[in-house]
Amino acid sequence: MDDPREPRRHSIRLKEYDYGQTGAYFVTVCARHRECLFGDIGQGKIVLNPFGKIVEEEWHRTKQMRQGVDLDFFIVMPNHIHGIIFLTEFPMFANRRGTMHRAPTPQLEQFGRPTSNSIPTIIRGIKSSVTQRINEIRNTPGAPVWQRNYYEHVIRNEIDLEETREYIQNNPLKWLEDENHPANIKKS
Repeated sequence: MDDPREPRRHSIRLKEYDYGQTGAYFVTVCARHRECLFGDIGQGKIVLNPFGKIVEEEWHRTKQMRQGVDLDFFIVMPNHIHGIIFLTEFPMFANRRGTMHRAPTPQLEQFGRPTSNSIPTIIRGIKSSVTQRINEIRNTPGAPVWQRNYYEHVIRNEIDLEETREYIQNNPLKWLEDENHPANIKKS
């Protein structure tokens, strides 16, 4: 039963938007309480610690584990990640007779009902794998590593894509001005 003192969870996704459809998506995922858990910035470059290397490994494993997913620019920052995910056409599968057919078009993901190879499911998988591995090292089973949600932006055209790539690439150089830098986070 729900605890009335707990805030009610609700989706921040665009209503009626299919986050499993072909397209390019920019995502940002923050560490819980924006704790600088993944490394440091030195001379405008990220220096990953073992936890940051886990994040990087799990990001890259996503493409190996999922057909129809391509990864583009990506960076691990001290307390968050930015990346571009391309969902390509739906993968082909062979039935028992070896006949190839296209996987059914995914159903529109509804809150609490995940859809395979949608952006929410991909991010959920990355967060889960990273959390499990980091908690094994820290001996902190069940401890959260990530903030509950994440930010995503549907990349609409080539200009948007190039600007997003540039933002990701230059993120370490602008770390001191970054809204996620500990000195810039507003205390509530």
